[in-house]
Amino acid sequence: MPSDTEIVGYTIGYEQEDMQFPIYAMTAMAVALIAAGVVKGMPILAVVGLLPAAVAYYNLPLLERGRPRIGSGQYGLFIEGLGLVSWRAIDRIETIDLVERTGNSLDLVIGLKKPIQECLLADWRMRPLLRRAMRLPWRLESRTEIRIPLDVLDRPPAEITETFVRMWRFNRGA
Repeated sequence: MPSDTEIVGYTIGYEQEDMQFPIYAMTAMAVALIAAGVVKGMPILAVVGLLPAAVAYYNLPLLERGRPRIGSGQYGLFIEGLGLVSWRAIDRIETIDLVERTGNSLDLVIGLKKPIQECLLADWRMRPLLRRAMRLPWRLESRTEIRIPLDVLDRPPAEITETFVRMWRFNRGA
């Protein structure tokens, strides 16, 4: 089975245009607060500066270019930080529109026939220690449902959904 660095097929990364400024702003705010705390001898400012530093660190993967986050190939659907999900283990692929206080967002919902541990052809959940606190492009809603927010990815949500559904129907062997 391929590793997460040997991805071949349809790949999707994070959108680069709108994501950079907020992360750089948080980093600048963290540096300014921590520096002010050290220079003025006020440890509370340095401690307060750790919050925007943590937010910037969590969102650091949004700045990485050229690295696939999700995608699909002949073996299944791969998701960074999760693994390679077999096409035969997928029960459904659909998009849902979530209405939140700040607006609407789209999620790709991947329903599984079995719990996630039984569906993975390759398990990539063990990540290096420094990356464990960073953003992942997915979340588990239950033992058999994976949700992927589509708003931060570099392709239109309709294209992503259509491509995954088409590849799932072609490769599942059912």
